[in-house]
Amino acid sequence: MKNRIVSGMRPTGKLHIGHYLGVIQNWVELQKKYESFFFVADWHALTTKYDKTETLKQDTIDVVIDWLASGLDPELSAIYVQSLVPEIAELNIYLGMVTPQNWVERDPTLKDMAKVLRGKTEIPDNAVCSPQAAANCHFRDDILVSYGLMGYPVLMSADIMMFNASAVPVGSDQVAHIEITRDIARRFNNIYKTDFFVEPLPLLNDCALICGLDGCKMGKSFENDIKISDTQEVTAKKIMSAITDKSRIRRDDPGHPEQCQVAFKYWEIFGAPEQIETIKSECKQGLRGCADCKRQLGAVINEKFAPIREKRRYYEQHPDEVREILAAGTARARAEAQKVLSEVKNIIGMY
Repeated sequence: MKNRIVSGMRPTGKLHIGHYLGVIQNWVELQKKYESFFFVADWHALTTKYDKTETLKQDTIDVVIDWLASGLDPELSAIYVQSLVPEIAELNIYLGMVTPQNWVERDPTLKDMAKVLRGKTEIPDNAVCSPQAAANCHFRDDILVSYGLMGYPVLMSADIMMFNASAVPVGSDQVAHIEITRDIARRFNNIYKTDFFVEPLPLLNDCALICGLDGCKMGKSFENDIKISDTQEVTAKKIMSAITDKSRIRRDDPGHPEQCQVAFKYWEIFGAPEQIETIKSECKQGLRGCADCKRQLGAVINEKFAPIREKRRYYEQHPDEVREILAAGTARARAEAQKVLSEVKNIIGMY
């Protein structure tokens, strides 16, 4: 039997190429090796945007369309909506009963959520972020820290433990967020004298990270992203706004690729090795202008995403098929969740 993994994203609407590079393409490969459960975390979205739910349903569909277009296979992976698996909420209650309050208060996930509410950062879509970035975050009286937000780390653990997953795909800066799940699983096992729950391990990825067109973190709200769903024309136009080597004034000035904050970094991700070396050499010799370089870069990115965008258009035109995939994935997820929940209730001694 394959080992089991679980991961999810909040429903933020149409995804950008940072999501593809940092998360989705890794999922696409992992689904071939693991029994995989991927969910749209709509309950988690309410922890910070409980008053902004007008587009929640459509945002959920848009996220799933991007996943399918990028290569998630509903035959290999259970693709589901978190709120359609009520067993997660019940497990969340049981786990909340055994989780010490101070574990929750010191969790970097919760601290970063409070930081989001201050408007100083954007919450990552896979519900985790760097603990270093949250280290200096302190709660204030004028910040709404709701009961649901306080319980976020436990609900995140319930998402993972609901399927007794053995691993969770994360980046190297997100390992701390798996630790509370391991702690809760261990505590549950100790209290109820069982070895039922697996202590999930972080499944590290080495996916490429990509900054926004302005050199900052790529994000929808920052208006510095390239969406998976963007047309070729929109992508080309956006790439032309990307930051390059600020020290170059004239086209034939010698360039410094290492100082090119965005464009050359994109080349390192999307270009072929020999292409990258040619660009680096021509830039240093002043033989390649930044505008020409970005026009060529736009064409390379468009070529990369052309098949994904074509597949995406198909699903946009067939929303009923997307809903059927979600219904089937949710049914599959619920069937597994019911098995785990039944055993949990038996272990605890519930009716």
